[in-house]
Amino acid sequence: MNGITPLPQLGIIRVAGAEAAKFLQGQLTQDVQLMGLSEVRRAAWCSAKGRMLASFIVLKPSHDEILLICSTDLLSATLKRLSMFVMRAKCVLSDVSGDFHLCGLAGSALTDLLQNTPEKIANYDGVTMTLVKNPHNTLVVMPFDAASTQNTSYFPRALWLAPVLQALPDAPVLSLEDWNWLDVMAGVATISAPIADAFVPQMLNYESVGGVNFKKGCYPGQEVVARSQFRGTLKRRAFVVHSRSQIETGQEVYLSNAADQPCGMVAQQSPNPSGGYSAIVSLQISAVEAAKSGAASLQLGSSNGAALVLAELPYSLLADV
Repeated sequence: MNGITPLPQLGIIRVAGAEAAKFLQGQLTQDVQLMGLSEVRRAAWCSAKGRMLASFIVLKPSHDEILLICSTDLLSATLKRLSMFVMRAKCVLSDVSGDFHLCGLAGSALTDLLQNTPEKIANYDGVTMTLVKNPHNTLVVMPFDAASTQNTSYFPRALWLAPVLQALPDAPVLSLEDWNWLDVMAGVATISAPIADAFVPQMLNYESVGGVNFKKGCYPGQEVVARSQFRGTLKRRAFVVHSRSQIETGQEVYLSNAADQPCGMVAQQSPNPSGGYSAIVSLQISAVEAAKSGAASLQLGSSNGAALVLAELPYSLLADV
């Protein structure tokens, strides 16, 4: 898969001002104050109960400006609610989605753009994102993802961010469906409207992809998130699955031998180029163990719904503490 595609499902919130980092430090799961200008990180914004209201890719163009890339369908509500907590902090929040191109680059379209620096993206640990700044644009280079059900093909991917007047890179057109599938195969779900307030960060593996900093100070839901990690109470994790049938975000998942109680929920999905659908599903660990042992199977929507087949995650899970 190779090319570039606009990403209308993502928007950008700008937090600008002398206390931008200080304000977000008290709101997000990420240590924003500790982030350098050459770094990019994932983060979650949680309710008091530790449930993810939104997820972000966080960039820090300067010490007084932070960009939060998030799902478009949650941007307006997130901006409004976050702004309520600014109070006397010296910062202003605004929707700047219209000021930027935000595109996805994949394959040689990315490595050609990097020209002499492709070696910088050849040794990823499967977790860390890399920020590559150019005079007129910014690249958020993702870890290499397993991009086939056999885990034999790997595609470099990046978000390409530039002012709206900047010309797009000269690259083939990549279909949005192909990008969305690569995103699912990367195994890290973006919180969207159907799943807002449904998951503690660890239920989507955010602590395993650098999206939760357990050493930083307080933020909404911190006690719940920390307790889930340090008291060994994690019961759900995110997994990649495939199905021959259509999958919808927010659908519940059941075990074939337990009709009365769902064991998981679909967090993100996309058509699979080879047919059927692929999805990121937050599942009870016990249900995954039952499916792997053959004691039961995972079914979509009901205990006799379409079958779901587990695939390998392209990164390792952080062990419970």
